[in-house]
Amino acid sequence: MDRDPELVKRCIAGDDFAWEQLLREHNRRIYNLCYRFTGRGSDAEDLTQEIFIKIFQVLRTFDPAQGAFSTWLNRVARNHLVDHYRRTRHDRETSSLDDESGTLETHASPGETPMAQVESRERRERLQAALDQLSPDMREAVILRDLQDLDYAEIAAVLGVPEGTVKSRINRGRLELARVLNRIGV
Repeated sequence: MDRDPELVKRCIAGDDFAWEQLLREHNRRIYNLCYRFTGRGSDAEDLTQEIFIKIFQVLRTFDPAQGAFSTWLNRVARNHLVDHYRRTRHDRETSSLDDESGTLETHASPGETPMAQVESRERRERLQAALDQLSPDMREAVILRDLQDLDYAEIAAVLGVPEGTVKSRINRGRLELARVLNRIGV
C-alpha cells in the first residue's frame, strides 16, 4: 500500500515526522538519480538536498489524482536536474576532467573480496563514463528505465513526452550506450 499520499497530507499539515519519513523513503532513489546525471558524489549530495528543498516548497502542488507521488517526485527532480544542467553547461565545458574521481557510490556486498570490490567499482566507473557520453535526453530516459526501474508511463509523465518518444529514447540510448561501452573496452 502506498503511504506517500497520507505522508504528504501530514507534511502539509506541519508534521515533521511525516517529512522525515518521506525523506528516508525517497532519499536514496533521488541521490542515485542525481549521481547518474552528474557522476560526482558531492554534486549528487548537493542536488539531492536542493531537490528536497524544492519538494518541500512545492509539496502542496502534489495531486494524488494525477498519479503516484514517486512519479511526481521524479518529475520535480528531473526538472531540477535539467535546470542545473543548463545553468552549469559552461562550467562543465571549461572544467578539468580530473576534478574528482567520479566513482559510483555503492556499498560492497558482504563477503565480497577486495579484488571483486575493485572490479565492481571499475565496472561502475566505466558505466558512468559511458552514460556521461550520451545526450541528456537519452541519458535521462535510460537512467529512469534501467537504473530507477520506472515503467514507460511513469517516464513519460516525468519527462513530459509521449510514451512512444520514451521508448525511442530508451532504445536509442541503450544502443548508443552499448557502442560507447564497446569502444571503451567493456
